[in-house]
Amino acid sequence: MLTCIIRYHIDPTKKEHFAQYARNWGQAIPRSGADLIGYFAPHEGSSTLAYGIYNIPSLAAYEDYRQRLAADPLGRENYAFAQKEKFLLREDRTFLKLASAPHGEPE
Repeated sequence: MLTCIIRYHIDPTKKEHFAQYARNWGQAIPRSGADLIGYFAPHEGSSTLAYGIYNIPSLAAYEDYRQRLAADPLGRENYAFAQKEKFLLREDRTFLKLASAPHGEPE
């Protein structure tokens, strides 16, 4: 299992746009085959950093997921919304693999 962490730099004057974007992905991402952990918006500290986090079985599964997400009507709408409103200034993806046992389980 891989965890994809998307770090967004957002326009701090458009936090509500990011919140709507996150709510839309909350529907489209699970429907497209990824295990969404959640989207996280700025609250305290940085006003420009936000995150999206989900699990995917493999990089091959990720490629299939991305195709389904791009074909999803809400996915297409959300991509267009971000392009039109320009609240995403930068987006970086990192894929991580769990290196420790979950809390409370022996390693």
